[in-house]
Parts: sequence; structure tokens; C-alpha cells
Amino acid sequence: FVPSPVEYDVLFPKEYENSDKIYPLMLFLHGGGNQDSNFLNLIGLVIWDIWEKKMVPEMVIVTPNCNRSLYMDYKDGSEKWESFIIREFLPYLQKIYRVIPGVNNTFIGGISMGGLGSLRLGFKYLDKFRAVVSFEPGIEPAFEWKEVEIIDKFYRQKNFMEKIFGSPIDEDYWKKNNPAYIVRENADKIRRSGIKIYLEVGTEDFFGLFRGAEFLHRALFDRNIPHEFRYVYGADHLGVSFRERIINGFSFLNRIINP
Repeated sequence: FVPSPVEYDVLFPKEYENSDKIYPLMLFLHGGGNQDSNFLNLIGLVIWDIWEKKMVPEMVIVTPNCNRSLYMDYKDGSEKWESFIIREFLPYLQKIYRVIPGVNNTFIGGISMGGLGSLRLGFKYLDKFRAVVSFEPGIEPAFEWKEVEIIDKFYRQKNFMEKIFGSPIDEDYWKKNNPAYIVRENADKIRRSGIKIYLEVGTEDFFGLFRGAEFLHRALFDRNIPHEFRYVYGADHLGVSFRERIINGFSFLNRIINP
């Protein structure tokens, strides 16, 4: 599927090695600027803290290093990151780690590029994930590529996008992998699945990602798909606000696991 080996980080509960307890599993996808497999080191201390304070149940959290792939199967078939995650990596994790099998105890989330990836995978594979927690996702405020304005794609170079979506960009392929389009075309299926959705973004996001997040929120709202949307006042992309935002996102999972 993809160039190998694929490195990944795992954050284990403190008692994982000294017990036979089984845990929920969460895939936590890194952003485009966090391509190192040590991405979890950036948020690990926050998660350890909320585990210690019993704010959210402990789980096995895994971050694969997927480069700046958008977690996509490339149009030309040269790299297939989505297929790798769903068909190879997720079953591998469920086999080698002590995690509770099945959709009800499997979650996906991510930051920025990872926020985009978590939304796409969560919406496309409703039989795999109980919830998606998306922080400041790198998504555009449009259903179709031709509707995307320069302000919403300046941070992704033309040659980068063409590497993934074809040259010239295959507009049909793009829209079918666009979370907002997936919601529009599969609203009934998503609603019936009961997947839990958490979406957030800062009002001062440097990349203007509040535009795409608001658009997706509206797409969900207009189709009566339950979700939680947070427009975090004064917050930039990452930055000093991010510790509290991570806590809020994982607290959302606590409300799902312990209603």
C-alpha cells in the first residue's frame, strides 16, 4: 500500500504492562507539520494528566507516521494511505495490542491534516469507528473543488495537491474524498450510524481553517446530524490554547464512554 516501514508511536495506560486488562483503541492522526512518529510526545503529557485525574477512560492511543499524505489513496495508485490504515494497520493494532474489539470501542481523531483525515475516515468507514474527534481540520469550505477560493488553499501548493489528486486535479476524485461532500451525499447513512462527532477550530487560526470547519458544521447541522462544534475564541492554530482544547476533545469521549 505505502512505502515501508511505517513507523508509529503508541501511548499506553500506566498499568498496561502489569495487567491483562483490555482497553479502547484510538487512532490519533498527526498534522502536516508533525510528520515525525514521535508526534504523541507533543500531547502525551496532557493525556497522561487527564488519565490521572480520571477525566477520560484510559485507552491505547496510536499515531502512525503517514508523512504529508492527507491520509489519502493517491489518484495514480502510487501510495494508498487510506487503504493502509483501514485494511492493514487497524487490524494489525487490534491483533497485537490488548484492545477491546469492535466499533464501539474504537475511535479516531487528529489535528489539522489529521483532523481532515479523521473526518474522512470516520465518515467513510462508519463500521470501524464509534466517534471522530477533529481538531482544527484542514478542510475547505466547499463541496466542489471549483468552489474553493485561493484563501482556502494557499497553504497547499499546486504540485502537492496534484501529486495526490492527479494532474490536473481530478475534481470528481477530490469531492468524493471531501468530508463535506461525503456528509451531503451520505447524510442518512451517517445519521443512522450514530457516530459521535466532535469538531473544533480557533477563531484566530492562522490558516483560516475556521472557514472550512464552519462550513462542515453547517453541512452537518442542516442535515440534522448530531455533533458538537466548538469555535474557540482567541485560539490560533495550535498555540497556547491547545492544552485546554485537547482536554475538551478527550472529555467529549468520556461523555460517550460514560454517558
